[in-house]
Amino acid sequence: MDLRSRIAQKQCAVGVIGLGYVGLPLALIFSEAGFPVTGFDIAEGKVAQLNAGRSLIRHIPDDRVAAARAAGRFEATGDFARLRDMDAILICVPTPVGQHREPDLSFIIRTAETIAENLRQGQLIVLESTTYPGTTTEIVRPILERTGLRCGEDFYLSFSPEREDPVNPKMSTANTPKVVSGVTEPCRQAAETLYGQVLVQVVSVSSPEVAEATKLLENIYRAVNIALVNELKMLFERMGLDVWEVIDAAATKPFGFAPFYPGPGVGGHCIPVDPFYLTWRAREYGMSTRFIELAGEINNAMPEYVVSRVVRALSSHGKALRGARLLVLGVAYKKDVDDLRESPSLTLIELLQQGGAEVVYNDPFVPRIPPLRRHHLELESTPLTIETLTGVDCVLIATEHSPYDYQFIVNHAPLVVDTRNATREVKTGRDKIWSA
Repeated sequence: MDLRSRIAQKQCAVGVIGLGYVGLPLALIFSEAGFPVTGFDIAEGKVAQLNAGRSLIRHIPDDRVAAARAAGRFEATGDFARLRDMDAILICVPTPVGQHREPDLSFIIRTAETIAENLRQGQLIVLESTTYPGTTTEIVRPILERTGLRCGEDFYLSFSPEREDPVNPKMSTANTPKVVSGVTEPCRQAAETLYGQVLVQVVSVSSPEVAEATKLLENIYRAVNIALVNELKMLFERMGLDVWEVIDAAATKPFGFAPFYPGPGVGGHCIPVDPFYLTWRAREYGMSTRFIELAGEINNAMPEYVVSRVVRALSSHGKALRGARLLVLGVAYKKDVDDLRESPSLTLIELLQQGGAEVVYNDPFVPRIPPLRRHHLELESTPLTIETLTGVDCVLIATEHSPYDYQFIVNHAPLVVDTRNATREVKTGRDKIWSA
């Protein structure tokens, strides 16, 4: 039986490499659709937790993992030799940038080498990790073809970018249109058949390079527009205008405008990282992507702007940053998630500490900040009590989590600096609120 027939009959064994914010929901979607799924990860603790039926991610409930385990259609493992038993292998590993914003493809390369060690005829390999145009054909394909097997004849290779928007109530992995491509036409057809079994809409494009560029365009579009409103926020502050009111008014236009909102910076695995994959690649073609670089500069400068606003707010109360005690509310990069990747809150805490402040934080979804690649804060969330609020000189709202009672916070805090317009519904104590 050929691969596409096995897929159609749901006899295709699906392997997902990387069981994080992208890989785990993808694995569960295939499992819930009736496919046997094996998740691969190098973290032993993660593997053990999933096999015990417990989720790793807050917005994915334990019962989904437990149900997949009980149905016998999902298993996690650290034994990568079992890749040989998979019919389709989906790669969902990180693609960070280095200190100088250069692409770090080490996870992709090591994963491709591991797959090559276990590659057999008839397998479909799909790269989902965000990367620059050319990675699939120029990096992954040669590694796999070192085995002597030929792409499009002996195995199939595709690029299909992930599209995850955690805690979005309207869009999930299953109902988000999926872009797919193939190095060859048989490769594209195999990927299209696979994803067509579990997703509402599959959008086929002509090449992996187009699919890779599609993902970058999506995130560059967001990065540039966020930079625009961040810059306008700083300008409008000087002009005495409320940027939030301006955006809300502009958003009433039913055509030609999409609202974006300012903040203390950008975070997550996409916007702070993905645009620089294209800026790096563009230099190989003798071009400087000045628009993208400028957006990155503006967004990356926002934490320093926020700190300057904190300094001014404290000064208005006769206090200096050095020696002040600050409470940062929210360290996740986004509302109501537990994801710390590239969160501007972490940079804010470091800048405040460097300025001599004593900093504590509260986040209902992040009880502890573990050691991270670029940050080593190792703080624990402090309880959000009246005693905590009255015991600090300033509260800095960095992430507008839903569980927060902002009127309660403003009532008891001596000073509030709000980077997210989270206090817009607060009725009393507005004289204590500074926008940033």
